[in-house]
Amino acid sequence: MSGVTSVEHSSASEVANPAFMPYPDMPVASASSGHLTGLSFAVKDLFDVAGYPTGCGNPHKLALSGIKTSTAPAIQTLLDAGAIFSGKTLSDEIAFSLNGKNVHFGTPLNPSAPDRIPGGSSSGSASAVASGAVDFAIGTDTGGSVRAPASYCGLFGIRPSHGVISIEGCMAQTPSLDTFGWFTRDAATLQLVGQTLLPPDRNAVGLDIELIFVPELFGLLEAQAAPVVDHVVAGLSGSHRSRQVSAFTLAELDELYWCFRRTQGFESWRVHGDFVTTHKPQFGPGIAERLEYAATVIQSEFDAAQLIRSEFQQRFRDLLGENGVLVLPTMPDIAPLLTQAENDLEAFRNKALRLLCLSGLSGFPQITIPLTTIAGAPLGLSIIGPPHSDQSLIIFAAMLSNTLLPLPSLLSAMPITGHK
Repeated sequence: MSGVTSVEHSSASEVANPAFMPYPDMPVASASSGHLTGLSFAVKDLFDVAGYPTGCGNPHKLALSGIKTSTAPAIQTLLDAGAIFSGKTLSDEIAFSLNGKNVHFGTPLNPSAPDRIPGGSSSGSASAVASGAVDFAIGTDTGGSVRAPASYCGLFGIRPSHGVISIEGCMAQTPSLDTFGWFTRDAATLQLVGQTLLPPDRNAVGLDIELIFVPELFGLLEAQAAPVVDHVVAGLSGSHRSRQVSAFTLAELDELYWCFRRTQGFESWRVHGDFVTTHKPQFGPGIAERLEYAATVIQSEFDAAQLIRSEFQQRFRDLLGENGVLVLPTMPDIAPLLTQAENDLEAFRNKALRLLCLSGLSGFPQITIPLTTIAGAPLGLSIIGPPHSDQSLIIFAAMLSNTLLPLPSLLSAMPITGHK
């Protein structure tokens, strides 16, 4: 990587915070006027941008990349709408983590909680937005890689309906789960980007929205987060049409977790297996172990997982109907501490996936909304709508954010540590 130098536009604080990959500045043209004129944005280093390599968070991938000669179509759409490209952002290695700690390129700062992880794998994009370096940033979401860092960094983050935005020109991780996503600090910018990228809703949720609460999902909250979220839920239940339903037992959530893991493992090994076995690249903690597991998932396990997934999709569609919106915690708690042991981070990730896998396995859109803080660390609340209800779900998220923000923390006096 001898040709990689410091990015000319980086300030001293940006160098200390490796949100941006240290690529030489190359001009990237954008339209002089358009829907996004004047808004700056950054792009996760999984997407091709002409004039730049695509490193995918791994030095070996970067060495093999070469300089790209074309730009991913969805990124080009943003440029054509007048958005100003500000750089490529750090990703966890091959987008296979929720932590944002990259052993090769560093850990982007969580500006909202500097002693805590930013979340991954779209860590650099979340950090760039939360720090104010850009107005919005692009990430990908396979298992929660937009939603988790958005919750940790106090941002809006969206995982759209699967397939509604092109991910051509982007490194695949798990093709049937990979989704384009983005971060913003405010609902208005979230909506502007959505109007630029999203097609018209096919299943727009109407004004008569019904909020759906599943107690088992809130039961996954850590003890320090539960009272804060319960307080919010009580307020939402009293101000909107809502119902509570035990839609999933804990055993069923475990089954969906393993459905997700086997789907991701099987598909990701078919994407990256040849690269791993041929080049034998070095991976950081957690990444190597997940790839080792991925190599063990066999066809029959994958096929069984797809049957479970299909049944879940129909059941979830029936639960939401035409105007149902599921309300759920984005993550079980605030971001873990940077000093947290790897085993503890992995245990927390596995718990979080029981919340995050619902949108991924169903393909339904999910938006996380900045909710509140616990001892200064952000916590998000999510909504999931019917498939292809993305634009109306964004509008509803904006309405909810006006209701939810700002909320005082109920636990500001509690000593906050890591996760057990």
